[in-house]
Amino acid sequence: MQRLVVFELKNGPFKVAYLAQLSAYLRILNDDDKRDGEKEPVGIILCKSADKAYVEYVMQDFRQPMGVATYKTADEIDEEVLQVLPSKEQLQALLEQQTNH
Repeated sequence: MQRLVVFELKNGPFKVAYLAQLSAYLRILNDDDKRDGEKEPVGIILCKSADKAYVEYVMQDFRQPMGVATYKTADEIDEEVLQVLPSKEQLQALLEQQTNH
């Protein structure tokens, strides 16, 4: 599937205004940057916290494909999970490899 994906990382709880902002970004990408053969862009808002029922309710009137998810910081994740994830250094090395190619 070829399409642009926009990730918005927010440092705090979900706010309805984030949807309007992301919707505008997706409209611009769809109108100005989408290449032939690509599907419409998708947007994902990553927030520190969000009430799932509230998010689903307010998203009903938005037409673009977007979603809201929450995240945890390293100090909030179980030690067992952290042990199977790549280290910060490994992730940085992977990102550097990708940007150099």
